[in-house]
Amino acid sequence: MHLTAAQGWLELGNHEEAFEELEQIDAPLRGHPDVLEVRWGIYASIEKWDYCLEIGGAMVRLDPARFTGWINRSFALHCLKRTKEAYEQLKEGLRRHDEEELIWYNLACYACVLGKKFEARRRLAKAIDLGGDAVKTRALDDPDFEALWRPGEKK
Repeated sequence: MHLTAAQGWLELGNHEEAFEELEQIDAPLRGHPDVLEVRWGIYASIEKWDYCLEIGGAMVRLDPARFTGWINRSFALHCLKRTKEAYEQLKEGLRRHDEEELIWYNLACYACVLGKKFEARRRLAKAIDLGGDAVKTRALDDPDFEALWRPGEKK
């Protein structure tokens, strides 16, 4: 019940109430991946990327079969300006979850930021194959892909 309430508060943009709901969950259950996922969302909403990195790492250790931990950990690294680490760590996630559009998408973002335009295009194409036109639309507005849309040299 508290987890559902926390998710609701987070969707409404109220991270404080979401946090309070999570604090009402019995201590042994606070480390459950579902709880950690919401906690990650709370800290991401207030850009506490160091905390997000810790939580994402815990998610990967506790449940590597859950692709969101891989995404969350790497996204936190990227936000901490550690994009090369984000890219390298998410490649391991891709080996485990090669049909997850968001992993392909984020790898494409990181490749582009790292100047690997050819690879970024290839990974983005795969993300679009898996996720459809919504992925293409999101990519056109994503600042991480800015270098792909500029005319000039291809790499």
